[in-house]
Amino acid sequence: MTEPRVESRRRVHEQLIANAMVDVATELRLADPTELILMIRGGQEANIADLVNSSSELFFKSGTLRYALSAGCDVQWDSTPTIRLDMEFRHDAVCVFFRLAIGRKSAAVDVVEILFDETDLDPSTKDQRLSAALAGARLRPGRSADAGFGGMAIRPRRKPGARPNS
Repeated sequence: MTEPRVESRRRVHEQLIANAMVDVATELRLADPTELILMIRGGQEANIADLVNSSSELFFKSGTLRYALSAGCDVQWDSTPTIRLDMEFRHDAVCVFFRLAIGRKSAAVDVVEILFDETDLDPSTKDQRLSAALAGARLRPGRSADAGFGGMAIRPRRKPGARPNS
């Protein structure tokens, strides 16, 4: 079972990343979902990386946000597809690996791992470093997650009390 304090910190980090990803996720939603599914199923990592790069280059400094060479999709007859992209954010002394899930009316962020160059940082300092790295990587101020993503905010992926994915 995950310690409540650790899970609380993880949700804070996921929300910080979700807020930063609103513009990128909105831009990715402009892609034809059928084409994106075909790229994922066809193992066309270079094409997916190009799409992620072109969707993030208006909002983040070059090389700070990248496709982490793994993607998936949920396609069922009775619902709209959901695309999952593993992403890597790297700026200053912070590196974040996360999954961005994009659907027709929603998006979510699931943090896999956050690495800091310094090892003995307290939780508050980690929050500040992550927030500063995300802000420092931006080319221009972004929309808040509360401003909406096609009418809905990007949210952390896990429910409270859920175990983090490995």
